[in-house]
Amino acid sequence: MKHIKDELQNIIIGNGQESDTSQLKKIYNFLRGNAKTGSRSEEQKYLKSEEESLLINFAQKEGLIFLADISEDLYISEGAEQRVYRFDDHSVIKLNSGVFYEYWLDYFSSLLIHNFFFKSTSYEFLGFKIIHGAFFAVVKQDFILATETTDLNELRSFMEYNGFNHVRNNDYKNPELGIIFEDLHDENVLCRDGLFYFIDTVFYLTPGFFGQL
Repeated sequence: MKHIKDELQNIIIGNGQESDTSQLKKIYNFLRGNAKTGSRSEEQKYLKSEEESLLINFAQKEGLIFLADISEDLYISEGAEQRVYRFDDHSVIKLNSGVFYEYWLDYFSSLLIHNFFFKSTSYEFLGFKIIHGAFFAVVKQDFILATETTDLNELRSFMEYNGFNHVRNNDYKNPELGIIFEDLHDENVLCRDGLFYFIDTVFYLTPGFFGQL
C-alpha cells in the first residue's frame, strides 16, 4: 500500500513525469500554486468564484477554452454535477460544474486520482466552457456498455479487498492512503463481462494523505 501512496503523492504533490505532461496536472499545479501564494495562512484558499476567474484567464492564455458547439441532439443524460453527450461511436463528453467540490482544485485532484486507478475509463481534459453564464470543465471518456447490473454487495467486497472501508451508503474510505471515495452507486460503477468499470468517481483527499514523500 505504501508504494501506491508514494505514487499518488508524486502525482498530486510531486513531480511525476507521466502526469506532468498532461493538461490536468498543468491546471492542478496552476490552481495549487495560486492557492499557496494567495493565502494569508496555510488554511486559507481562494473562493471557488475566484478560482473560476483565474481559470478563465489561464485557459484563454493557454488555449484551453473548448470552442466546439455541443449539440443538444447528442445529449444522453445528466446528474447533479454533470451533463453527458455522445462524442463519437466510442466515447462521451461530460460537462462538469464541479458542484460536488468546494474548490476546483479538489475537482482536478479527483480527476488525477481517477486516472491513476482507472486507466480503462480515464478522463481526457478538453477545456473549459461557459454556457449561459455557468462555468464547466469538459472531459472526454470512453463509453462503457454494461452487460449486467452492478451488484453493490459484490462491489463492496471488491472495495474492502482493496483497502477501502465502507463508511455509509455508497461511500468508502482508505485510511492508509488518506482517500475518501464517494457515490459508488450502480450508475457510477458499471459491470461489463464480470468486471467493474468506474465511470463517475468522486475522490477527496484527507489530511492523512499529505505526508513525507
